[in-house]
Amino acid sequence: MLDLRLFFRGRSMSSDRRRPADPRAHSSVVVDGVSQAPSRAMLRAVGFTEADFTKSQIGIASTWSMVTPCNMHIDRLAREAAAGADAAGGKAVLFNTITVSDGISMGTPGMRYSLVSREVIADSIETVVAGEGFDGFVAIGGCDKNMPACVMAMARLNRPSVFVYGGTIQPGKERRDIVSVFEAVGAVAAGKLSEAGLLEVERTAIPGPGSCGGMYTANTMASAIEALGLSLPNSSAQDAISASKIEDCRRAGAAVVDLVRSGIRPSDILSREAFENAITVVIALGGSTNAVLHLLAAAREARVALTLDDFTRIGARVPVLADLRPSGRYAMSELIAIGGIQPLMKTLLHAGLLHGACLTVTGRTLADNLAAVEPYPAKQDIVRSIDQPLKKDSHLIVLYGNLAPEGAVAKITGKEGLRFRGSARVFGSEEDAQAAILAGKVTAGDVVVIRYEGPKGGPGMREMLSPTSAIMGRGLGDKVALITDGRFSGGSHGFVVGHVTPEAAVGGPLALVEEGDTITIDAQARTIDIDVSEEAMSNRRRAWQPPAKDTLSGVLTKYARLVSSASEGAVTTGT
Repeated sequence: MLDLRLFFRGRSMSSDRRRPADPRAHSSVVVDGVSQAPSRAMLRAVGFTEADFTKSQIGIASTWSMVTPCNMHIDRLAREAAAGADAAGGKAVLFNTITVSDGISMGTPGMRYSLVSREVIADSIETVVAGEGFDGFVAIGGCDKNMPACVMAMARLNRPSVFVYGGTIQPGKERRDIVSVFEAVGAVAAGKLSEAGLLEVERTAIPGPGSCGGMYTANTMASAIEALGLSLPNSSAQDAISASKIEDCRRAGAAVVDLVRSGIRPSDILSREAFENAITVVIALGGSTNAVLHLLAAAREARVALTLDDFTRIGARVPVLADLRPSGRYAMSELIAIGGIQPLMKTLLHAGLLHGACLTVTGRTLADNLAAVEPYPAKQDIVRSIDQPLKKDSHLIVLYGNLAPEGAVAKITGKEGLRFRGSARVFGSEEDAQAAILAGKVTAGDVVVIRYEGPKGGPGMREMLSPTSAIMGRGLGDKVALITDGRFSGGSHGFVVGHVTPEAAVGGPLALVEEGDTITIDAQARTIDIDVSEEAMSNRRRAWQPPAKDTLSGVLTKYARLVSSASEGAVTTGT
């Protein structure tokens, strides 16, 4: 049961907060009164009883599909969440939305639709919840883009809601995962692995349901959402197929009914401090660069002022503590086995790095949720202590310079070095770059430039896991840098810089780079510069013409027209 004393403690009360919450504020408009008899008639056909019309309606937004192992089990989780809502006195109504698999579409034209799907999913959840008059909802996500999409919809709708993470996959044979397969492709090209060996990796890397097993984008975002306060404690750190995940779903359904009764909404939870907590946890876990893009987008929907520079400010004092893949050694399932992220969050709280007074969907503060959490076992080396970090400050580095005047985002752990200076190898698409890398045409000292892959230019800001994995597979991870106005998978590692803004398609400096130009990336100075005079760059700019692109249609056309810069979260809403 929610503890409302904790909710009101230290919080200003708005005029609507002083009034008792109406648990049927939205559904009553749809089903009450003589005029709504047609609505009731329709609902009777889908299973409503007479008593159900007097209950709060709770939407269950399921991202189930068979297009990816990340989401293939979510139909059961949705039913469990519905059962939890019904048992708590609500009336659950299930509905579905889409998913695009990053792992399957990676390196193909279909990857253009991945980030686009984030907007489509958020729009679709908003459309159903608002259109059907649900009083609250549970959103269940399991793959990279449907998770931030759920948060964006929660913030946009501002109705009582809880996010449930579908859970992580178990490692494959010899602790393999999807990144093992991508890097094996590069190893074949380098002659380090036979095609028979690649087939063995392919057949054994993905053993069943759940999201990709390292601290890649799905596990990063699940952890960030828990730190935001939008999911129940431990939701981010449970195996996809487990009794704890089933219980998490049931509890989430019941929690939403309590939130509806008490009137606690996302706007009461999504404060600036909550977003700072999410950034802190992402850094401590060594999480994906995609968290930058998605947290900026979610903050925009929540009308919270958040910028790239906040990641730098917070990153200056937050260490990387978790030795997790892709740059580290361990899988998410191994972190779950020692207690998940809750002990880490308690460590960060005690170090003064988290805002403990932030409200969460439990109706209690973050500090209260963590009060009874036990520390990690003494003999574990997955998560370091505060005084012995893997890196004393953030691995997510925001860079500025004449190549990225509006910012770029790098993922630099220090293992690949902190400074890189090399000669540009310029490619107008991911496919061209990948072909050159696999053919051995990219060598030590090169800076691979992949442009026209930004939000507008792609369109869709494709992830570059294929080329970064090919670089790693060829043994060039610390010898080659890669920069792009596209983005990276959470599985990417090496000396990589993405989200370069302004992007090439709108005439950003990346469009003006020529083969052989010297580029310097300095993670300590936080700079990214091209060694070309401003006069020469001005001459190139006057001569520049955007390259011809394939004729677009449908959702890609709409997206390219509406999408904002990556430095603003690549959103399509005008808020």
